[in-house]
Amino acid sequence: MKKCSYQGSKNKDEILLLALRHSDKKAYAELFRAYYPMLCAYCHKFVSLEDSEEIVQDVLFWLWESRKVLVIEKSLSQYLFKMVYHKAMNRIANELAVHKANTMFFEQTQKMLEEIDLYQFEELQELLRKAIQNLPESYREAFVMHRFQHKNYKEIAELLKVSSKTIDYRIQQALKILRDKLKDYLPLFFLLTSL
Repeated sequence: MKKCSYQGSKNKDEILLLALRHSDKKAYAELFRAYYPMLCAYCHKFVSLEDSEEIVQDVLFWLWESRKVLVIEKSLSQYLFKMVYHKAMNRIANELAVHKANTMFFEQTQKMLEEIDLYQFEELQELLRKAIQNLPESYREAFVMHRFQHKNYKEIAELLKVSSKTIDYRIQQALKILRDKLKDYLPLFFLLTSL
């Protein structure tokens, strides 16, 4: 039986794409090996290495998922680099929006803090402590490590032997529960969790 290889072809990308449309996993693996390092290096010019790897994996996974309906008018290379670029720009835009919102929130909260006395502050801390204690254990563990021990998602994921996305989900769920339980103290809740 002849071994299938796509290397050395003038139209290597076209052959890989054709094989990909026919769900050829070997072609996909070869395409992944060929493009993953280049795309990560390119994306890392704009965002962190961890974000770069995540973006490129998402793009290449999307390529496999869309293989049957994929229409690429120019080269596969240009298409992939353009997709990675746009995803990196979206990530940067999202981070800037979050930073801007955090800055506005901090300024508003500073004013509120000036009007709060020590007793109210201690009361809020106690409410927050109880609310955190009542979180499901996996949510509480991830939330406490992130907010109070200042560990990033990757560090927490390694400690708990789960993916960074799982940690992100747990922290988002913890925040959702805490927001609901402390909705009357929302601005101060965010300040307390960032101290």
